Amino acid sequence: MLFEVWAPSARDRVTLELNGSAHPLDRDAERDGWWSGVVPAEDGDRYGFTLDGGPVLPDPRSRRLPDGPDGLSAVVDHSAYTWRHESPRLRLRSAVLYELHIGTFTPEGTLDAAAARLGELAGLGITHVELMPLCPFPGVRGWGYDGVAPWAVHEPYGGPEALKRFTDTAHGLGMGVVLDVVHNHLGPSGNHLCSFGPYFTDTHHTPWGAAVNLDAPGSDEVRAYFLGSALAWLRDYRIDGLRLDAVHALADTRALTFLEELSASVDELAKEQGRQHFLVAESDLADPRTTTPRTLGGLGVHAQWNDDFHHALHTALTGESQGYYADFARAPMAALAKTLTRVFFHDGTYSAFRGRHHGRPVDRERTPAHRFLGYAQTHDQIGNRALGDRLSASLSPGLLACAAALVLTGPSVPMLFMGEEWGASTPWMYFTDHTDPELAEAVRRGRRREFAAHGWAEDEVPDPQEPATRDRSVLDRTERERDPHKRLLAWHRQLIALRRTLPDLTDPDLAGVKVAFDEEARWLAFRRGVLRVAVNLGKEPVVIPLGSNGRDRVLASWDPVDAPAADGVLRLPGESAIVLTDG
Repeated sequence: MLFEVWAPSARDRVTLELNGSAHPLDRDAERDGWWSGVVPAEDGDRYGFTLDGGPVLPDPRSRRLPDGPDGLSAVVDHSAYTWRHESPRLRLRSAVLYELHIGTFTPEGTLDAAAARLGELAGLGITHVELMPLCPFPGVRGWGYDGVAPWAVHEPYGGPEALKRFTDTAHGLGMGVVLDVVHNHLGPSGNHLCSFGPYFTDTHHTPWGAAVNLDAPGSDEVRAYFLGSALAWLRDYRIDGLRLDAVHALADTRALTFLEELSASVDELAKEQGRQHFLVAESDLADPRTTTPRTLGGLGVHAQWNDDFHHALHTALTGESQGYYADFARAPMAALAKTLTRVFFHDGTYSAFRGRHHGRPVDRERTPAHRFLGYAQTHDQIGNRALGDRLSASLSPGLLACAAALVLTGPSVPMLFMGEEWGASTPWMYFTDHTDPELAEAVRRGRRREFAAHGWAEDEVPDPQEPATRDRSVLDRTERERDPHKRLLAWHRQLIALRRTLPDLTDPDLAGVKVAFDEEARWLAFRRGVLRVAVNLGKEPVVIPLGSNGRDRVLASWDPVDAPAADGVLRLPGESAIVLTDG
């Protein structure tokens, strides 16, 4: 077996330590900084590298870390797994995504336990399961955004074989799998990359410290490292798409950016394999160039999360106006209408939260709606609240139904956060399991200090290191059998079924979306083709002049509602939603 490692930091020698035996590696004459050697090995064999006689370190490209990031690597033979199902050919245009965290989706917190529940999601009508990061991190519990080994799978979740079983099961049910990957930083604990070479640079600084080296000396190999890991998920694990965390934090001044290079590589792999692969970016830039095709001067990412839609919807539903919600809360119904038709609320407008103008307009005539994801809740928007409270903690079932209608019938690709479909009452909090006592205490103090500044008593903020914080975040599936959860689940199932059967709900034409609203009365209605969707976020009934032809039919309604008569007027109860057709 060929063992190789990029270790330009080594001065004289690099040694492979395999099953307790030492094997000197040779310098690669054609690749600067590379060392390699052929040594017999089998699946599961433990190994590591020593540089100039130093400690044994895990392989930066570890495919498996059975004992965690500070332990030895293990050989993985990807050809040993026998795949049972082919990847389904699913288009992003018609997708319904479902974000879940393996550690809290089930009490067991494993990939196998989650796979056993995938039939529930297939029955709901979900097309793609979006997994939060799976890369190894110290400890057992965590969100996964402090991973340190971007080629491996967190062992407490089940390791590499469990991820293959999960993906295989999803494909057998006709669903795709999307994996959240983090390229903008790596966790501080268990991170040994700096011992090998310039994986990080002080040229740029990020909220997490030194930036990943994407443009300084040595960055060619660092970029290849992350490109290789991204393609490995798609190739070795048959993952269908990748969600790219916080791409606005990728410090990259090169003419050919990392994101362009990644999107080109993913497109090439998809063509080579004859499969559907896509990238979804999280970006705070409100810049349509992120998803503009490379041939038109963009970065070529296939879609992106649209936080502006979330913020507008959240303020309209809750009335909250703190922090970045302030810009949207001045006229939340108008903000919601704008994000339904023009995608970005900040499209070159002034942002009081940022103290400057922000964003760029989306060309609605040339940009398909499926370039953007719309959602009412995500791991960020729930877990980064002091108590991890979901919308269900403060909203009525009727308002939750309105949120679902706007997300699942709106022009963007819809995404739900696990448990949202039944209005789960369990919180989803920020939790960690740092094995470094100093880091654990720093995170604990920082979390409490952050929310104390917003008026929370420090003893009210959950301790992220306490195991009970994770345990309280686990879904309670028994809720689905009783109202109002049961009714909400049926509502989501009905709306998803409409989306999958009515072409107008997957029409990519943004310019064709027409919206009307009343800020004071708190109603909003929009039209897509022959379909009309209306929501009343106020407590009192409203009269909505739809201007219809008198031939409307009700396709779905949260409360019993009659279709408009010949006068074209819809009478909608408080905190209710309806979907109609005049076709």
